[in-house]
Amino acid sequence: MSQPEVVLYGASGYTGKLVSWHLAEMGIPFVAAGRNKDRLKLEMDLVPELAGHPYEIAEVAHDRESLAKLFAGKKVVYNFVGPFMQLSECVVQACLDAGVHYFDTTGETDWMLMLRDKYGAAFAAQDLLLSPASSYMWQAGVLAAEIALETPGIDTLDILYFGTSDTSEASTMSFLRMCTNPQYFLENNELVQWPYGVSYPVRVADHNRIFAALPWSGGGEPIWYQHDARVSNCQVLTAFGSPLFPAVIKLLEDFERDHRGKSPEEREEITNAIGNQLVSVEPGREKPAVNRTVTTVVARGDTGGVEVMIMGNCGYRQTALIAAESVRRLLNGQLLKTGFQAASHAFGARNLINALAERGYFTTTPTVRAI
Repeated sequence: MSQPEVVLYGASGYTGKLVSWHLAEMGIPFVAAGRNKDRLKLEMDLVPELAGHPYEIAEVAHDRESLAKLFAGKKVVYNFVGPFMQLSECVVQACLDAGVHYFDTTGETDWMLMLRDKYGAAFAAQDLLLSPASSYMWQAGVLAAEIALETPGIDTLDILYFGTSDTSEASTMSFLRMCTNPQYFLENNELVQWPYGVSYPVRVADHNRIFAALPWSGGGEPIWYQHDARVSNCQVLTAFGSPLFPAVIKLLEDFERDHRGKSPEEREEITNAIGNQLVSVEPGREKPAVNRTVTTVVARGDTGGVEVMIMGNCGYRQTALIAAESVRRLLNGQLLKTGFQAASHAFGARNLINALAERGYFTTTPTVRAI
């Protein structure tokens, strides 16, 4: 087989396996890498779409030097090892050392800010892409926002995510730690902190019901748009249709009462432990008829605005398609921007929307309504 140019690091997890499936459908060979070769083989064998597809398995120590050796000669690394703020800085450093593009599936906004401020310029200097949160969260909101920003005069984005999928263990731990750390919205181009442990009532566009929503790490969009001349204000809320979501809200309220005064290290240990208790079994593959998403943006300027709604399904599978399509475009020389960039900006929002629609994960045409 041709030498793989793609490394999936932490490929044995839930999202890594989904991305491997979508890469296989596109005929893109890859290296499935992680700390345990036996576990990698076991998990990859669970992906039926990999039968007959060329890929390699690589066991590697989780340190900068070892990872840089593995990444050398490759073009792109997709990292699934989280919580990212706790575990993944050495992966980013190794990508710089090896001269390869970096993606991940984080939902952690403190991680995004750290990457932007500490490594964005270094990646840009090497004409490399540094693209965290290349996943359903926080790309679907950017995709909808870019449709809204096609209307002249828009400067304010109010984004709402809604989904009905269960969460993986890694996602649960990442979001729990972020919901108990500072979460931001954008106001007059400045990041402003949301209150801790507070939920907000929202009406979801495709439901005649009110749901409780959380900042859910604050969303990546305020960070993506902070230095975008088109946007002054941006806020993101997230709601879930799961019956467990009220328990998550109660858990965060209890955390504020019992643990806010503890050290950051103690709080990280507590959220990791809670995450392990909440999710002990990997979710099954999502089903389009059951696991649905809707992303809305209410966008306005001085005297008018638009509302954009994108209906879809299977948020984790959307992540996998965003990953595979981004890799495909990068390998084909279709990268539009380098440095710290949202995948939607690096490859074009309409291009990713079309790819998601062709695969059946997005509505064919986003709904746009003047307000």
